[in-house]
Amino acid sequence: MVQARDVEDAAARQKQIDDWLPITSARNAKWWYSAFHNVTAMVGAGVLSLPYAMSELGWGPGVAIMILSWIVTLYTLWQMVEMHEMVPGKRFDRYHELGQHAFGEKLGLWIVVPQQLVVEVGVNIVYMVTGGKSLEKFHDVICPSCKTIRTSYWIMIFASSHFVLSHLPNFNAISGISLAAAVMSLSYSTIAWGAALHKGVEPNVDYSYKAKTNSGAVFNFFSGLGDVAFAYAGHNVVLEIQATIPSTPEKPSKGPMWKGVIVAYIVVALCYFPVCFVGYWVYGNKIEDNILISLDKPVWLIATANMFVVVHVIGSYQVFAMGVFDMVETFLVKKMNFTPSFALRFVTRTTYVAFTMIVGIAIPFFSGLLGFFGGFAFAPTTYFLPCIMWLSIYKPKRFSLSWCINWHPLEP
Repeated sequence: MVQARDVEDAAARQKQIDDWLPITSARNAKWWYSAFHNVTAMVGAGVLSLPYAMSELGWGPGVAIMILSWIVTLYTLWQMVEMHEMVPGKRFDRYHELGQHAFGEKLGLWIVVPQQLVVEVGVNIVYMVTGGKSLEKFHDVICPSCKTIRTSYWIMIFASSHFVLSHLPNFNAISGISLAAAVMSLSYSTIAWGAALHKGVEPNVDYSYKAKTNSGAVFNFFSGLGDVAFAYAGHNVVLEIQATIPSTPEKPSKGPMWKGVIVAYIVVALCYFPVCFVGYWVYGNKIEDNILISLDKPVWLIATANMFVVVHVIGSYQVFAMGVFDMVETFLVKKMNFTPSFALRFVTRTTYVAFTMIVGIAIPFFSGLLGFFGGFAFAPTTYFLPCIMWLSIYKPKRFSLSWCINWHPLEP
């Protein structure tokens, strides 16, 4: 009798925790929620650096890598959507839960969580810097004669919005912000390639590699690969987004989720390919690491595009931060036995926003580091891990079509 009561109490506490945690607290999202959450997560400010990545990769490799990345990441995203409910009656609501099912309780955590945290925290720091610099650019463009304000102050101004928005409890609560961010991403991408196309190809445009030494060219090539991997970093929150969609045995969540993913990837193609190819075609290797910096006129259009970037990275920051909030809050209430409360959430999220702001101010060139070193975390979670987990769980017959597509060196 006592044992049964203990089981009931444990189940009641577990339900209380699940109803409080940001990923599992609301499961009433529509398919279009997944569409704009995925657009917001995928089409980050990284799209503006894709022409610069092309200048490091060159026409042939650059075009091939961009198109292959779109196809491969769509495929690995499909795998994750399928694996979300692969075990009857159970949902893998978080990336690391799927990793634990594939690799074991402890190994799965150690494989997935560090990489996922590097991506999510790294992206949030980059967006702190990007948001601050875009505000600064907006100010400088509309008021060139005004007194210059330090970038660190602009980052603080940008961070002030997150000290408020970060206290929204879950993905459904930020759906309006995410929708605005998705619209903004398509808008500033269109402005970027449209203004470049209107300007026309630069006189004496040069498409050769910037680096004059072989070692420099190799370093730049890998940096370009890192920039492309950064642009396709949205997989880190896919399962968490799918967890918000209702599911029954008759109508599993993968149906509406996949519909949203298809719409999102069409938008991704409309944003990425024109910006990447038109930007490089117009400016060649003289392109800046942010195409909006290369565009000087018309002033009002560049100012508008920078403000669109600000709105977009506000939404993107929240989408990626929600995964971090869930991890930290899960650890605190399940492992450290804290009571779920507003005070706990307030302290946790405020501390995290302050941390990303301080790092962004201290290392304003963080995005440059992330382009090269971040590729080591972005690429596995997006390109490799879904395939490895698919092979580990489904164990397709050796040399079958599924095995060949997903093959990796760890397959026994």
